[in-house]
Order: sequence, then C-alpha cells, then structure tokens
Amino acid sequence: MTSTAVAREIATAPALETADVVVNFQGLRAIDRVSLRLDSGEVLGLIGPNGAGKTTLVNVLTGFQEADSGSVHLGGQDIGRWLPHERSRRGLVRTFQNVLPFAGLTALENVEAGAMATGVGRAGARRRAMEVLDWLGLAARAHRKVDTLPFGEERRVGIARAVAMAPQFLLMDEPAAGLNDAECDDLKLVVGRIRRELACGILLIEHRMSLIFALCDRIHVLQQGRTIAIGLPDEIRNDAAVRQAYLGEEPV
Repeated sequence: MTSTAVAREIATAPALETADVVVNFQGLRAIDRVSLRLDSGEVLGLIGPNGAGKTTLVNVLTGFQEADSGSVHLGGQDIGRWLPHERSRRGLVRTFQNVLPFAGLTALENVEAGAMATGVGRAGARRRAMEVLDWLGLAARAHRKVDTLPFGEERRVGIARAVAMAPQFLLMDEPAAGLNDAECDDLKLVVGRIRRELACGILLIEHRMSLIFALCDRIHVLQQGRTIAIGLPDEIRNDAAVRQAYLGEEPV
C-alpha cells in the first residue's frame, strides 16, 4: 500500500483538542480541568502513574465517557455530544489496551471489519483490508486466524484494523503491553511509519519510556487527574516534578 493511496482518504484536521475537561466518578475527580492539544502529523505522549486518568481522558476524546464539564473539539468543531461511531467516521480512531482482534476471524476479516466502519461496502472494505495488511507486512498472514498468530503480530492486526478506518487522529492505549523487546522495536517502526506516511496525529499512552522518548514530539504528563507538565522530550526527562511523580531518578 502506498502512502498516497491511504493519505488521499484522510481529510486533514488541524487539531484534536480538549479544554478544561472535568470527569467525576462517584465523588472522585478522575480528570481535573485538563486541556490537551494534538496536531495533525504529531506524536504526543500521554504518560503518568497508574490511575492518573490517561485512559479516562482518551475515553472522553473518543466518546466512551461523558465529561462533566469542558469541551472536545475536532478540527475546530465541538464534538462533545457525538457518539463514538460518529467520531470514528470523522477520523478519530483508537486502539484499546486490553481488546485484541476478534479471535475467531482471520486477520483479513478483522481488518475488513475496521474498513467497513468507515461506511464502504464489503468489496471495498476487503480491498482496503488487503492493502493495509500488505502495507504493514502482514499480507502472508491474511487468511490465518488471529489467535494462531504470534502475540506481536496479533497486536499488529489490531493496529491494521485501526489504520483501515482512515484515521485523522489515532489514539493508542498502551500498544506495547505484553510485547518483548524485539516486538517493541517492530512497533516503533510501525508507529513511525503511520505518522510519517499517513500524516495523522498520534496520541500514545505508554509506560515503556524508551518508546515515548523515541517517538514523541511532545509529552503531556498527568498525575491524579491533573496536568503537571507539557513539553519536549528533553524538558520532560529533566522536569523535577515529573521525576518525582513518575520517572524516578534513574536515567531515561
């Protein structure tokens, strides 16, 4: 699959933004006035300790969690009342930390399901699915059931399914979870290629700091639902508050 073949399906949006988002769970403030901006073509890391609110914020962005206050804008348009499928059809696509591809289906059928979510017909979805699998080096696995694939390739099928949805913005929730070092190196190449050739913005939630510092243009740090830092990788690496809250004193 050429970058041109994919990119012409993607209408560039200037930014995905939240402003002063607040989320409460039974009296507990999970997100406390968080403002975030992700530009097209940018890789933004979202990091912080477990329970910092990272996945909750992604759920707000993608419509799986309603904010108590604040706003979400896609390309300058308020999408706060849009349902998840309405957001995905406008190019706001996510992967889930613990949701793997459909185990009973082939790799091709999994990616085809993603393509069909954009509204194309069955034939067009199958054609696009094959293009995406080939682009990600999985063409030879197209007719294998995903639960027979190595874990790293199974994860990559999940990414392929998201790519088939023609993302303007791709939100990736811990894509390296469970991967070994070699598989993480492969993931790094995949994310870099998506960013480089599709020009979509990528929000990367990840605990593996080697990936965060290698891939991200900027990093947004949460602690207990609040933003404690936003900056370039070197700024975050050397930020005293971030080190105390999350990174520790060891070199990263």
